Amino acid sequence: MTCIDYFYLLLARREYSTRELEKKGKEKGFDESEITEAINHLQHLGYQSDARLVENLISSSQGKYGKSMIKRKCFEKGISSDVFEEVWSAQEENEETDDLADLKAKIMRKYHITDFGNIDPKTKSKLINYLQYRGFNAWQTLAQWQKEEDE
Repeated sequence: MTCIDYFYLLLARREYSTRELEKKGKEKGFDESEITEAINHLQHLGYQSDARLVENLISSSQGKYGKSMIKRKCFEKGISSDVFEEVWSAQEENEETDDLADLKAKIMRKYHITDFGNIDPKTKSKLINYLQYRGFNAWQTLAQWQKEEDE
């Protein structure tokens, strides 16, 4: 089996970053030049794209996780922060606000919150931990929700 055939099999199942393909190719025992040539060929055909992988990660994780958590997932896959930032800024802002609205509704149900201006300290602490664990800037998100309620 050639390197390109192996990469075709891998990419048929799911998206892989360039670094992940390089690692898989090395584990399989292929030469570095053969791996590089195969990856360049796949990218030329449009079968492998780090930017597309980032788009998929962002769309599947938005509303569940914040920017920092998604960025960390991309970093673990070997995607540079420049590519991530480029794709992140290209995403439409209204998608993010829709996801934040869904998150706000979920939090209001979960913590029985009716007014973000009057949250007891214990609940606020839990809420901040919940948001931070998922990679959101908790203080900024809470301030935004309080501002929305004041308007």
